[in-house]
Amino acid sequence: MPSYTVTVATGSQWFAGTDDYIYLSLVGSAGCSEKHLLDKPFYNDFERGAVDSYDVTVDEELGDIQLVKIEKRKYWIHDDWYLKYITLKTPYGDYIEFPCYRWITGEGEIVLRDGCAKLACDDQIHILKQHRRKELETRQKQYRWMEWNPGFPLSIDAKYHKDLPRDIQFDSEKGVDFVLNYSKAMENLFINRFMHMFQSSWSDFADFEKIFVKISNTISERVMKHWQEDLMFGYQFLNGCNPVLIQRCTKLPKKFPVTTEMVECSLERELTLEQEMEQGNIFIVDFELLDGIDANKTDPCTLQFLAAPICLLYKNLANKIVPIAIQLNQVPGDKNPIFLPSDAKYDWLLAKIWVRSSDFHVHQTITHLLRTHLVSEVFGIAMYRQLPAVHPIFKLLVAHVRFTIAINTKAREQLICEYGLFDKAIKARGMDSTEDIPYYFYRDDGLLVWEAIKTFTAEVVGIYYKSDQVVAEDQELQDFVKDVYVYGMRGKKTSGFPKSIKTREKLSEYLTVVIFTASAQHAAVNFGQYDWCSWIPNAPPTMRAPPPTAKGVVTIEQIVDTLPDRGRSCWHLGAVWALSQFQDNELFLGMYPEEHFIEKPVKEAMARFRKNLDTIVSVIAERNKNKKLPYYYLSPDRIPNSVAI
Repeated sequence: MPSYTVTVATGSQWFAGTDDYIYLSLVGSAGCSEKHLLDKPFYNDFERGAVDSYDVTVDEELGDIQLVKIEKRKYWIHDDWYLKYITLKTPYGDYIEFPCYRWITGEGEIVLRDGCAKLACDDQIHILKQHRRKELETRQKQYRWMEWNPGFPLSIDAKYHKDLPRDIQFDSEKGVDFVLNYSKAMENLFINRFMHMFQSSWSDFADFEKIFVKISNTISERVMKHWQEDLMFGYQFLNGCNPVLIQRCTKLPKKFPVTTEMVECSLERELTLEQEMEQGNIFIVDFELLDGIDANKTDPCTLQFLAAPICLLYKNLANKIVPIAIQLNQVPGDKNPIFLPSDAKYDWLLAKIWVRSSDFHVHQTITHLLRTHLVSEVFGIAMYRQLPAVHPIFKLLVAHVRFTIAINTKAREQLICEYGLFDKAIKARGMDSTEDIPYYFYRDDGLLVWEAIKTFTAEVVGIYYKSDQVVAEDQELQDFVKDVYVYGMRGKKTSGFPKSIKTREKLSEYLTVVIFTASAQHAAVNFGQYDWCSWIPNAPPTMRAPPPTAKGVVTIEQIVDTLPDRGRSCWHLGAVWALSQFQDNELFLGMYPEEHFIEKPVKEAMARFRKNLDTIVSVIAERNKNKKLPYYYLSPDRIPNSVAI
């Protein structure tokens, strides 16, 4: 009688093992086996991290093995089991890999296909077509779209983390990290004693050091020392937490009536403001998005205020970006003066603080939450709904949506866009010239990582899609793209997302957007938050007085009373510290420990991808040598694979 050797790998995360009964059935082209209990006498099977082998003898020839069915039945109490993969050695000595990387819960079962990636057109056997269809039907019932807030991309239909499908919930240790990170921050930062001091102002700027100096680093210390300087203010629009707002200004908006006379003391080339604009030396950041938005009213004891400033910046003769004019609200007028570097010291400083506070709000809500977290969640939901596990695009993307839906659900539970190509987005803002703007490291490093990802996705696309026609006719792929557009982006053409993809080049580009957004873009705007936002006056999360309406009246006492109180400052510091930490088990860009792909050409493409990323790491490390403000957020060894914090 034919005998098979079955090797079963259990996950190594907490509580991955099981004491339940595990049964295996083999489905072949010539027949199906009986159900076999996988059990070795006097042995604890399926322990966490274990790789167990079993001999399975069948009554008759099964032909080519097409499916493996795993069933879990209760032994004593139900416990979930994380199955990594099954390897089958046939009676003829062949090895077949069946990747799983899923949880089996309750008295559940999973039917696995072998690991070869297949498009729907590659499946000619009825049972495999049926398996493909049933998997998607099941997933579409589990992964449902829901409107979280009007105007936002749709999200997963789950109110609490515990309501999510088990496969996308946090591993236990990840969940513990999430819960403990904030309390760790409070403990590590030694700020518990200030936590309840709401409505209590700091006495002066130096007073903020009481919560700052316990944990600091090269960048945060430099921010503390130099935050009042115009050079530091301008630099952050290029390489701080929010390096995506600055754009070249070729014509001043009518709502911002800056004249040459106002700023001539800041212009170093003996040109008019108009001539400086013509030469490409003037830049603008407009926070119009904040206009008309009500400030947070969650604390009835503290009034909070928002502004919608416009900031004009200048590239000086040293090619550094500095501010030359700030208007704190959108409508010009006597009560909305244009503040200048030539104004009184504290007038100009408070105007810059208002810009930094506005930048913090746009960064958190748009740059960070919307354009990385929520957009990546859209990709994840659409992937699970429309791409079966055997599809090559599922295998490519699954590592890049790991824990994203979970972290967003946690955020919606406890806390609380646009489709664009990186290089084109940079060009659209007039920020593409490395000669004109030589210190824009976010752009330089981002382009290197973008190209590495694009090269990799193009290789994978080329392996499975032999022509543009195959792309256009892949209905599962088209359904995935349509789901993103219709549900995630609410069918808005202005989102820039396509309804369909017809060519291999466009598919590669699309996949690059998905992976870059989930990895590099999120890293660029997330992991520098402690560096740039831990010195509270440099990134105030709230302002307790309205913007000034006249010049010559601002005092240091007024500024301190406008900045966050002691309690809120501590909450803010704990939050940015927690958000900036990597997880202990972090998977960085190019790391694919779950072997969803088994084909050699893809594994070789992955190896080339990692080699390209290693080269980028070396380039960035060399550039950062001896820099007082190193930029490392887009070094691939610091870019997690997915949005998971």
